[in-house]
Parts: sequence; C-alpha cells; structure tokens
Amino acid sequence: MTSDQQVTIISRKYDLSVRRSWQCGLVTQNNGLLVLVGVFGEAVSHADLGEIAKGTVSFEYYWLDRWYNVFRFHEPDGKLRNFYSNINMPPKFDGITLDYVDLDIDLIVWPDGRVITLDQDEFASNASKYGYPAELRRKALDSVDELNRMIRTREFPFDSL
Repeated sequence: MTSDQQVTIISRKYDLSVRRSWQCGLVTQNNGLLVLVGVFGEAVSHADLGEIAKGTVSFEYYWLDRWYNVFRFHEPDGKLRNFYSNINMPPKFDGITLDYVDLDIDLIVWPDGRVITLDQDEFASNASKYGYPAELRRKALDSVDELNRMIRTREFPFDSL
C-alpha cells in the first residue's frame, strides 16, 4: 500500500544536521496527523530491532503538534513486527517534506506488549552537549510518559496490540 504522493522525511539532530532521510507515500492527512507508508527496499540490520527484512512495511504516524512519532512495522507477510517511537520536536510539513528534530529517546513496543526505552543516556549526553533548554527536556520526558500511557491503554495507534 503506497500513495502516489511521495513525501521526503528528514530526521535531524538538534544542531539541524541531517541524521537520516527517506521517502514514504502519504496515506492521509487529517487534523494535524499525517499517516505515511513506506516499504524497506533492502534488509536492514538494527542494533535493537534485529534484522528488518526487505519488504517490511512501515506505517508512520506524525502529529504536527506532538513531541513524538510512531512507526508500526509489519513483516512482508503482513504480520505485526513491532512499533517504534521517536521522541522529537513537533515536525514541520510543507506538503512535500516532513522535517523534524530527533531528541534521541526511542521506545520499542513488541507485539506481546513489552516496552523497551532506548537511548536515555544519549538524550542526557546531547542535552548537555547541545544545551537543550529545560522546557525542551521536560516536553521530551513528558512525551515518554504519554507514549507509555497510550501503550498501556492501547490508545491509537497502539490499538492493534
């Protein structure tokens, strides 16, 4: 499932250097929520997720007013693989490019409901290195709490767990 309208996603570090970039198809845009879909064109080895197979489908949820995004990965056969959430500054979307600053902390949610929080040490290190303002640090950590609540209560988009 892809869309004719392609969107370039740019994930940046706090100093605005590009961390990574990829393409997805726009599925919907409604009330500040963008749903995108992409397909892995090649297998990827990820330190925390293991081997992600070629053909894995990524449904990506970006709220223009929230400090996180959520990816829902499905195996090439359609089976739910896992969720992956990034803590980030609210993204900007100009209709062609979705651009956001990644704030290091990530959450993995496995189909059995296990949640693993990653990179809190990287967040602390970069908060010092880049001088994250106190308000930014608070919003990032509040977003971790919000995501954990959403996962626990099976709120969208975690309602398929």
